[in-house]
Amino acid sequence: MTELGDYLRACRARVSAEQVGLPTAGRRRVPGLRREELASLAGVSVDYIVRLEQGRVKAASPAILSALARALELRPDEEEYLLRCAAEAGTPSEAKSAAARKQRVSQATHVLLDSMVNVPALVLGRRMDILAWNNLSAALFTDYSRLPAKRCNHLWLTFLDPEVRGLYADWAAVAQECVAYLRMDAGRYPNDPELARLVGELSLKDPDFRRWWSDHRVRAQRHGRKEFVHPIAGELSLDFQVLDLRGPTDQSLLVYTAEPHSPSEQALTFLAGWAATEIPTRPRGAEGRARRTGAVSPSEETRDDPWRRG
Repeated sequence: MTELGDYLRACRARVSAEQVGLPTAGRRRVPGLRREELASLAGVSVDYIVRLEQGRVKAASPAILSALARALELRPDEEEYLLRCAAEAGTPSEAKSAAARKQRVSQATHVLLDSMVNVPALVLGRRMDILAWNNLSAALFTDYSRLPAKRCNHLWLTFLDPEVRGLYADWAAVAQECVAYLRMDAGRYPNDPELARLVGELSLKDPDFRRWWSDHRVRAQRHGRKEFVHPIAGELSLDFQVLDLRGPTDQSLLVYTAEPHSPSEQALTFLAGWAATEIPTRPRGAEGRARRTGAVSPSEETRDDPWRRG
């Protein structure tokens, strides 16, 4: 239960005694609540808190975990993550098996994507892998079909692709949210080797990711707004929604929309027209990319593809 213990410690460190109505007199060696204070607020023993944080509880009680969530003033998605960590920690082999399943996008979902010609849309899988997309999302972000499979990941592109990174008007805010989304996903598959590989690479190559990942902040991916500075379309303010795709696999549909009659809608319409004539017709999904031959490195792709960022 390492992840559960780490998360509890991180949450405890973020809550001050004053915030929960406890006296603040006396010197504190570490920030946040002491274990004794959290135990008192949640109505559990200090020893139980210690054993939870050290990973020595085989099956944590959902009722106790909910009491801890209330004491720590966790949001609903943060409590969901806490419960998920405890549940998955008890069945590591099943979670690892689920994480290893092939991620496939149904034909119906591909048809749906192709029909969404006026809004950027893409399908995200586990670890925020980009599994399928439509032309307008490729025009907004990058030509995913030219990327190696291990680079076709929303987190990897956000942190390590300089051109995608440069699209965001407030990159730091977007990147921190993405880390929180990935941490949420990690609670579902704590033993996923591909997730471990991705986190390891990003931690090694980007100090911001390394710092934000260690904060253990989580957030459910549902909706929000992002500001873009696009080399073709200019400035865009787009709302995004994340919709679950029902089925046996963990997939979601990420859709960006602009307010009606706004400059962003006009810019998005312009980008859609540009994409219809300038983006080559290529397979738009992981399966189609796998059928390509002669794959080259990302740097070679950028140099040889005149479409990349104009």
